[in-house]
This record gives sequence, C-alpha cells and structure tokens, in this order.
Amino acid sequence: MDDDYLFHPPQTEVVKPDSQLDLTEEELKVAHPRSITWRDPNVPSNVCKFSFKEKKFKKDPPGSNAHLAVHFSMDGCMLHVGSEDAKAQLAREEAKRDAEAEAEKRRKVAETKASAGAGDDDIMIEKVAASDTSKNQFNYSERACQTFNNPLRQRWVSTQPPPMETFTASVTQWKIYDSYMADFEAKRRQAALDEERRRRRGSSSKSGKSGADADGDEDVVHSAAMGSTLRVLERMVNQNREDEIYQDFKYWEDLSDTYRDGEGSLLPLWRFASDRTKHKQVTSIAWHPKFTDLFAVGFGSYNFMQQGSGLIFCYSLKNTAYPEFTFSTESGVMSVDWHPQHHALLAVGCYDGTVQVFDVRKKENKPIYISTVRTGKHTDPVWQVCWQEEDLAKELNFFSISSDGRVADWLMTNTELKMETVMSLKLITKSEEADFDEEASLSGLASGCCFDFNRVSEHLFIVGTEEGKLHKCSKAYSGQYLKTYEGHHMAVYGCKWNEFHPRIFLSCSADWAVKLWDHNLSEPIMSFDLGEAVGDIAWSPYSSTVFCAVTSDGKVHVYDLSVNKHEPIAEQKVVKRSKLTHVVFNRGDPIILVGDERGGVISLKLSPNLRKAWYAVPVDGKITPEKTAEEIERLNKVLASVDSSMDLSDVKADASVEAK
Repeated sequence: MDDDYLFHPPQTEVVKPDSQLDLTEEELKVAHPRSITWRDPNVPSNVCKFSFKEKKFKKDPPGSNAHLAVHFSMDGCMLHVGSEDAKAQLAREEAKRDAEAEAEKRRKVAETKASAGAGDDDIMIEKVAASDTSKNQFNYSERACQTFNNPLRQRWVSTQPPPMETFTASVTQWKIYDSYMADFEAKRRQAALDEERRRRRGSSSKSGKSGADADGDEDVVHSAAMGSTLRVLERMVNQNREDEIYQDFKYWEDLSDTYRDGEGSLLPLWRFASDRTKHKQVTSIAWHPKFTDLFAVGFGSYNFMQQGSGLIFCYSLKNTAYPEFTFSTESGVMSVDWHPQHHALLAVGCYDGTVQVFDVRKKENKPIYISTVRTGKHTDPVWQVCWQEEDLAKELNFFSISSDGRVADWLMTNTELKMETVMSLKLITKSEEADFDEEASLSGLASGCCFDFNRVSEHLFIVGTEEGKLHKCSKAYSGQYLKTYEGHHMAVYGCKWNEFHPRIFLSCSADWAVKLWDHNLSEPIMSFDLGEAVGDIAWSPYSSTVFCAVTSDGKVHVYDLSVNKHEPIAEQKVVKRSKLTHVVFNRGDPIILVGDERGGVISLKLSPNLRKAWYAVPVDGKITPEKTAEEIERLNKVLASVDSSMDLSDVKADASVEAK
C-alpha cells in the first residue's frame, strides 16, 4: 500500500435539498440589498381625506416620528475616520510609535556598544536597523495569536397575549326607547315613593303640594342642579382654552430679574371686558375679602354730558369669559365695596347721589336697600363708599362721601336705610390780608372726592377734596377738622392709609403728584412727580414700602421705597390711547388689577423683584404681629433716611385727639 494514501483529504458529497430553487448564473450574481429604516411599514402613507373647505379630497402629509420605536440605544466611543478628532488621534498614536521605535533603537545601540566596544554611532544605528526585522513584515499572523470568534446569537422574550373575546350586539331605536321608558318608570316610582314618605311625616302647616309636585314633572333644564353643572363645565372649558395664561398665572417667573437689581416688570394675564361696557368707564374695583379670586367692578362715566345707566360685574379668575354676577342701576356706578364680615353684601354709590346695597345670593336684579329722598340722599355723585366693622349692637353700617360736601353714615334697619351726616366738609379760603395760620374764613362746603379710615384708630379718617386739600377728621368731632394738609393744587383723586404703619398715608392728585404724609406733620415727607394726572394709588398688602399708581397716559408705576426712594422700580405702559382710572392689589396672589376708561379691567402679575416681600406672607394670608412690627421698622428706616429730624419712636396713632 502506498504511504501517501494516509495523507489524502476526506471526500465530501454535496446533497441538494428538494426544496432548493434552481437559479441561473445571472440570478446568482444579482445582489439583493438590505436596508434598515425607522419607518413603520404598517403605517399608511397614502391616506386621503375630504376637505370641506376646498370641496375635494386631499392627501394627508406623511407621518412624523410618532411611529419611531427605539429598542436599544448606547453611546459609543468610535470616531469617524475622516473627522478631525480621528486624525488627531492617529497622529498621536503614530508619534508615540515613532518615539518607542527610536527609544528601542537607542537601547540596542547601547547594548551593541557595550558588547563590541565604542564605535561610530551612525554606523552602529544602521547595523541595528538592518538586523531588525519584524515577524509580521508580510502581514503574517502566527497560529498562536489567532482567537476563536463566538457565533452571533439572538435572544427574545415571548409573553402570553391578552385574553380576547368576540361579541356582537345591535342597537335599534326600539331598544333605546324601551330602555328610556324603563328608566323613566323607575324614577316615577321612586318619586311616588318619596312623596308618600313626605306625606306620612309631613307637618300640619303644609296643606298642599308645591308647584313642581303639582305639575308632576320637574323642569330639569332650568333646575339649580343643571345650573351648577353648567357653571362647572363653563369653567372647565374656559380654563382649557386659556391654559397657557393659567400656567403663567401660577408658574411664570421673569428670569431677567436676576440680572437687573432693583427693577421689575409686569406680565399681562387677562383683560376682563364685555360688549355692554364698551362705552362706559371703570369707576371702581374691589377684591372680595374672603374669596381671593372674586372681584367686583363698577361701570359708569366721569363725563357729566355722557351719563347713563350703571353696571356691576362680579368676575372670577376661575372663569374669565363671563361675570359670575351682574347687576344694573339706573344711574352710573361710582363706587363699590364688599362687607368684610357679611361677604354677600355689596355697597354701591351712584352718580345721582343714591346709595344701594345688593345681596349677590339673591337672583333678582334689584337692591335690598336703596336710599331715597325721604330717608336721606346725597345730591351729588357718591365718589366712595366704605363698610365699617360690625359693632356691639350688631348693626350694619357704611360710610359714603359725595361732592355735596358731606360724609354720611348709612345704617341698615329692618326696612330702610337711615342717613346720618358725620362730617360737613366746610370750604376753607385764605384771607388776602391776613395770614392763613392766624385768620381763615369758612364759606360753603367743599366737594369731597375720597376718604379712608385709619387701620388702628377707626375714628380717624382722611378726606380729599376737589380744591386739593386733605383734612384729618374724626367721627367724634363732626363740627371741625383736626388738621388740614396743603400739598396739592388740583383735585385729590385718592388717599390711602398704609396697611402697616398707622401714621403714614398716601395721596394722589390731578396735578401729576403722589405725596407721602405723616398725619402729625403739616408738610409731606416725600413727593413723586409722575408726569401725568394720577388716577388712583394703592398700598401693597404685603409690604409697608411698596405702592402702585396709575396715570392717564396708560402707565402703571410700582414703587418700593426700601429699594429706590426717587424712581419707580417698574414703569410699564399697559394700554394704548386710554386712561387708567383705578388700581387694586390682590391679597392672596401677586397680581394687580387696573381699570381703564374703555370699560376694561387688566390683570397684571408682578415679577420676582416686585414681590420679594410677598414670599414672607403666610399661606393663609394672615399678617402676624411680628410681621407688622417688622414692616413698621422697615418703613421707619426709610423715613429716617429722608428726614432725620422726624420722631418715629411712637408709631401708634393717638386715640384721644383733641380738637384745635
């Protein structure tokens, strides 16, 4: 036997399966490319819909990344060979290899010198380079260096499909009718059973059925439950429609405030307006004392030649599209005020001199009290009304001021309003020959424009007149003024006591000025010139040094005396070609309301720099004595820096003021 037979390779036989296709040489050479795409093959790409606007079928645009499914994602460390980073990395590796090769050559030269003796370095390097050959010079790989590559494997998870059940049903109008009648009969039997139970335990005073029971059916559409449900649905629809504004109301923060110290901005939120108020002016705004989202707006006209009926709208921030309550008056509304304890009572002063009291719980559009000529009445417009705290006698009363020169107290009895004159605003004229401090004459009555009661001493109140004078009065002395302040030379549109400090009050006038007063001093402490007639002012309820003013050029000015005593920290124009008439602060949220002469109320949110002190207010909104003392001290520091000669040690108002 030949020994080469032992080294012959094993013979193999190729078996062709029966199911294998017979392909020609040309078909075998055809390459079938495979591609991976992110598109879902199950999503239709040629969907057509009928456009009722264009009256034809239109093809929908292709789908977006909504059908993209990412099964696995991992950030790798590979670089593209053509990128700058890859080129830099290759250059560093090549330089490293050259350096290592050079070091290796130097090492071999040193070894050769040591063994053969000293010689020429260049000749020695050439000999070492000629003798240095790499094993992989011809890209040859040794068998010992080869490794075994693991085959690719696939792994998947199979879950049990959810249970499925096929059912069918048919619905016809007869089945709907039968179901309706069955439900109707069940309700009818339940109503009969309830009526029988009421009849068994009914009182002897009830002799007959009510109107709804006599008819046998109840008007569900006009019922109270339907009205409550529709009110909730209306609020839901309105809040969904204005979701972006509500998000700003809750979460907006002006990030630019961090880069500007001592300055802020105002973000407009909603504008409350109606077609019925287009030709009327906003004459008064009052936040509700309990519900911080509810406020009342009075509409009338300051123009004597354009008088008409008045409106009262009660808006809520939960539904900005339509007012919650609406009342109308025969004369224009000039002032409104909520009762601080009986929250449903709303006092209203009108242009014709009448005062009215509405109860928002009643559905009819008429007041529960109204002044008449028989019980007492102002003869000129009532510019402001203000409720008083309920006294020990449990009698409800409020005050009003009018251009007829009287400050009146209105007492609500069981049947009517009774009027009592608290103060007659006598006109003070300076004598031409004598000095005002020595001789003055009283002639006629001054036209009152505004008044405000002290927060600590409730018997003290400040009155502003059309002549530009401010008078400190007391309910205990109705015959004369306690003090007269001369700082304005035009009509005083507003005067407000500070929310914390019992001696400080503000005044604004048509002479473009806002003045800060101490009621113990005859001269103003500070004066601010705003360049236009000032329509109204308001102290902040959370800080003793922050106040806001609106002017006839449509601007809102926000001052913080602890930051800047000379310039406003925010001056922003909120309306165009319109005058601003009133401004009020909200006691629960950092927003203000401003009214204009075109019948609109704009809500504005304060930026973080304008409401720094607001963050220190508790969640329930109650000001603690510690907070009050802190705010009084902050304002005292500001006033001391203005006039160091002022005595600010005692900040409590004197309760026993003697008439001069």
